[in-house]
Amino acid sequence: MRTYVVTDGRAHPTRNTLEPDTLLVAVDDPPAACPRSEKRGLLELCRGGAVSVAEAADHLELPVSVTKVLVADLVDDGQLVTRPPVPAARPTDPQILQEVLDALRGRL
Repeated sequence: MRTYVVTDGRAHPTRNTLEPDTLLVAVDDPPAACPRSEKRGLLELCRGGAVSVAEAADHLELPVSVTKVLVADLVDDGQLVTRPPVPAARPTDPQILQEVLDALRGRL
């Protein structure tokens, strides 16, 4: 029952671009106050820096699907912005790693 109330009965966010690893950042001056405590909690969490949707869901103790609905509402209201996740590091050339390892061993 709680998740139904939190999302005003909606099961899907207004935007389908939100993934669990999407980063969330609160805007400097939010345009309006948030009446729901879950949304206020989400904004407070994001004021400290970028937080992923999955991290926010964990902190709020809500399912990711419910958190996506809240995030979409706050993005639509101009209170949050989203950023793509940090791309995974590309594998480094093994030859370069071997040269670095050899150089380090030579100094010991």
